[in-house]
Amino acid sequence: MNLIAHYANICLRYIQMIRITDIIDMAIIAYIIYRLLLLTKKSRSGQVLKGIVLVLLALAVAYYCRLYVLYYILRGAVEIGFLALIVLFQPEIRRFLEQVGNKGFGKLLSPQAKTNQTERAILQTVEAFSSMSRDRIGALVVFERMTILDECVKSGTIVDAEVSSELLKNIFWPKAPLHDGAVIIRDSRVLSAGCVLPLTGNLNVSRDLGTRHRAGIGVSEHSDAVVAIVSEETGAISVAVGGMLKRHLSLDTLERLLRNELIPAEEESSRKRSIKDFLRRKKRGEDHVE
Repeated sequence: MNLIAHYANICLRYIQMIRITDIIDMAIIAYIIYRLLLLTKKSRSGQVLKGIVLVLLALAVAYYCRLYVLYYILRGAVEIGFLALIVLFQPEIRRFLEQVGNKGFGKLLSPQAKTNQTERAILQTVEAFSSMSRDRIGALVVFERMTILDECVKSGTIVDAEVSSELLKNIFWPKAPLHDGAVIIRDSRVLSAGCVLPLTGNLNVSRDLGTRHRAGIGVSEHSDAVVAIVSEETGAISVAVGGMLKRHLSLDTLERLLRNELIPAEEESSRKRSIKDFLRRKKRGEDHVE
């Protein structure tokens, strides 16, 4: 009991030494690490990050097990690799800094603004698909998520515009110069058009699917992107996620699928609650007027 009391007093003494600034300092560092992990999640850089962690663990094991040759080799590799990390994670670092510069930390902490932009992009896309499906105009729209598609973006023409039904219909108009490629949407903005996507290597894909569908499946196999497709031959609407293609979708199903994939469940439920609260307050106001 005396030993337990002794260690309890030591812990209490250390806790009393913690200041408010220390807590703020740790919270900021934890948030920055969290954002960086989100940017590298499910991407090629994320796989590299796992390899780096394994190398560091091997370095620690070599040190404590006194494997001196292995330890010096790994330590040299880590020292040189620090500079390589800056080059390797350059797209993720740049994207994080762009988000901070464009939105600020306040908006990064609050996802509500981003949710509203995503919802608007979904509605405009569904509206454009309604028209293009009716007129049998082929379309291929890629919603980028965590995996950065810089290679595909560079193959097209930078647009960097808000998502609108008119813009999408103009891009995919059969006589437009960019209609054969894909549109890539990043952060609820049309980033690039006329992009070339990797084709799927799956031999089990139906033979009646053309290049547009195979490209949509292919990019969804190599990333976590959500791909919406309109068939030029039939006007049928499809969605590809994780290498799986869902075909012959109605407009309501398309909107529901995009919402489920692009808007987190917590934010969607929060949005619905806010709408219900607004309608409830409005109804109370009308009753009060009467």
